[in-house]
Amino acid sequence: MAFPEGFGWGAATAAYQVEGGWDADGRGPCVWDTFTHQGGERVFKNHTGDVACGSYTLWEEDLKCIKQLGLTHYRFSLSWSRLLPDGTTGFINQKGIDYYNKIIDDLLTNGVTPIVTIYHFDLPQALEDQGGWLSETIIEAFDRYARFCFRTFGDRVKQWITINEPNILAVLAYDMGRFAPGISHFGPAGYQAAHNLIKAHARAWHSYDSLFRKEQKGKVSLSLFFVWLEPGDPNSVADQEAVKRASAFALDFFAKPIFIDGDYPDLVKSHIASMSKKQGFPSSKLPEFTEEEKKMIKGTADFFAVQYYTTRLIKHPEIKKGEQEKLDFWQDLQVDSFPDPSWEGVNWVYVVPWGIRKLLKYIKDTYNNPVIYITENGFPQRDPPSLDDTQRWEYFRQTFQEMFKAIHVDKVNLQVYCAWSLLDNFEWCDGYSLRFGLFHVDFEDPARPRIPYTSAKEYAKVIRSNGLEGAL
Repeated sequence: MAFPEGFGWGAATAAYQVEGGWDADGRGPCVWDTFTHQGGERVFKNHTGDVACGSYTLWEEDLKCIKQLGLTHYRFSLSWSRLLPDGTTGFINQKGIDYYNKIIDDLLTNGVTPIVTIYHFDLPQALEDQGGWLSETIIEAFDRYARFCFRTFGDRVKQWITINEPNILAVLAYDMGRFAPGISHFGPAGYQAAHNLIKAHARAWHSYDSLFRKEQKGKVSLSLFFVWLEPGDPNSVADQEAVKRASAFALDFFAKPIFIDGDYPDLVKSHIASMSKKQGFPSSKLPEFTEEEKKMIKGTADFFAVQYYTTRLIKHPEIKKGEQEKLDFWQDLQVDSFPDPSWEGVNWVYVVPWGIRKLLKYIKDTYNNPVIYITENGFPQRDPPSLDDTQRWEYFRQTFQEMFKAIHVDKVNLQVYCAWSLLDNFEWCDGYSLRFGLFHVDFEDPARPRIPYTSAKEYAKVIRSNGLEGAL
């Protein structure tokens, strides 16, 4: 079961989740610093990313892990407020530049291709204070930041992700308030944030295209999260329609404007308009793109980056009396989501490997057979974890089998896979209670030692053989 020659085997991390050094060497505060320091059990046991894996001072240890695995690719993110403490280029933090220069140079020296995410949830607090992703001014701020990154690192970085999971960020940060900045704006806010995220990405892509691509010859996209969806009752027309609706809201909402025609899916536009009317809004909660904006947004991705962990069943819900008054995203969506009782799972992740093959084929068929990168995929252990995570390795092994089928049977153009995560790390609202790492990190030990799980050793075999021989 050999993968195509040159297939990319990677692992991923994100700045706030691993770096620590939250106030070291001139780094400015980000929204997650503020969010976690406010306490109130917003995060499991009030955990913070103040120290996390200590990667800001322990990069050499991370590099040892990368070399031990034999990775061909390493995806990491830049901390916006470590580079630009107030979010603007008015003050540039040279120590932040030095840190990321070392990471990039060390990766290239060791034959590892960096995939660099410009923004992974950690907005500088100074920009959030000016309205964050709810303000149109963020589009210009992000574009300036992206241009700074391209100019500073683009001579060596050839694979860029502008924004990580904007579809998750818009809902969890600006609608439900579960992610930093933690403001519950039930109503139009989540859609406004999504609107600005799409425009910010498109602006940054055009900046790369016009100012840097000719010389740097890199590629730029954004990473979209998607849980594969199946009807709760395959014979129910209502459930089948609910799946179409949920897919349109969760993935196509962002992918269709960027990969197809610059505008939201018709199903999304009509459904939100209908719900907005029922909820008493004078117009649709979903902002509209101008014709000029549609032209700007269309075609602003050089590959399709997707993050898959699990699958859910979807049912059309019974709307009970009084429920229509809620204004949040999930009420607009009108679906019930749940796992099959037979699936094994930990927290929100259930073992459904075949979902990744179906998702890859969906992307191929819907978005004109693009080059696809899986920029995150993984399965957690609860804390305390077992170093012999044989059961978790089975999740990965079956996932690789499904990827193999997608490539060789479905002819999907999948070129890169990144496991989440290189290290156990700060898992947002779950703190350190979930362990997604290929390497165990002891968060009680100031030295933060990294020890490989069984899954790391097995993954290294897959990478060495570019397939599953010897790793079964």
